[in-house]
Amino acid sequence: MQKLDLCDLVTLTATDTPGIVLRCPDSGLPEDSSNIVWRAAEAFLGIWAGERVGIDIVLEKRIPVAAGLGGGSSDAGAVLTGLNRLLGAGFSTSVLIDLARPLGADVPFFVTDHSAVRAAGIGDQMSVVPSLTDCSVVLVNPGFSVSTRWVYEKYALTRAAKDSKLCDSRKKLDCVVSEVGVNDLEQVTLALYPEIAALKQALLDLGASSVLMSGSGPTVFGVFPHEDGRVSASVRQAVCVFQQQNGVKVFVTQPV
Repeated sequence: MQKLDLCDLVTLTATDTPGIVLRCPDSGLPEDSSNIVWRAAEAFLGIWAGERVGIDIVLEKRIPVAAGLGGGSSDAGAVLTGLNRLLGAGFSTSVLIDLARPLGADVPFFVTDHSAVRAAGIGDQMSVVPSLTDCSVVLVNPGFSVSTRWVYEKYALTRAAKDSKLCDSRKKLDCVVSEVGVNDLEQVTLALYPEIAALKQALLDLGASSVLMSGSGPTVFGVFPHEDGRVSASVRQAVCVFQQQNGVKVFVTQPV
C-alpha cells in the first residue's frame, strides 16, 4: 500500500446536538449509516467516554468513487484520526486500528502515519517499506465504477478452480511496485472490462516504468521516474493523450 497526494477533503465539526450529520455535496454518495464515513464516526463515538457531542461531517470528493483507489477507506481513516484530535481523546494508533479493522481492509493503513506498508491479515498487520521516491504516478480512470465486493466474490470463485494460476502469482512481488508487478484481481476485472488492458498498454507506450490496475479497479496507474529530479515530459504527454479520450479521467500524483 502506497499513499499518494490525491485526496478528498473531510471537515469535522463538534456540535451541541448529539448524533451524526453527514453531507457529501455533488457526489451522489449516501449521507446515512450506509456510508463508511458515517460508520467510522459511529465507531469512534461508541468508545468515546467524554461529554456527549454531535459530529457534523462534510465530505468533498476528489478521488473517483468505486475506482480501486481506497478513497472511501482514506475518508474513514481521516474521520477516525480527525475525531481523535478534535475531541482530544488521545487514543493510540493500536486503538484506532481496532476501530478501523471492521470497516474495511484498507482502513487501518489510513490511521497510521506510514507512507507505504506491506499489509497482511485483513489489512491490520503492517510492516513499513520504503515509499516510492523520485517519480510521478499517473492515475487513469476509464470513467466507470466497479464494485469491489463483486470483484472479490468473482475472485474467490476463480481461486477455487483447480486450474487457477492466481494462487502463485505473487511469487515475484517483493516490494511496493516491483519490476514485475502483480495484481491478482486484474484477472477478474479485465475479463469484464477489456478496455482496462488498453489503458495499461497506453501507459507503457507513453513511457511508464511500471503499470498495474489499482486495487479492484478500474483505475490503472503508471509510475514515471523523474528525470534529473523533475517530472518527465512523458507525464505531460500522457495527460494530453488521456484527456482527449471521452469519459477518461487522468490525475498526476506524487507518492507521500
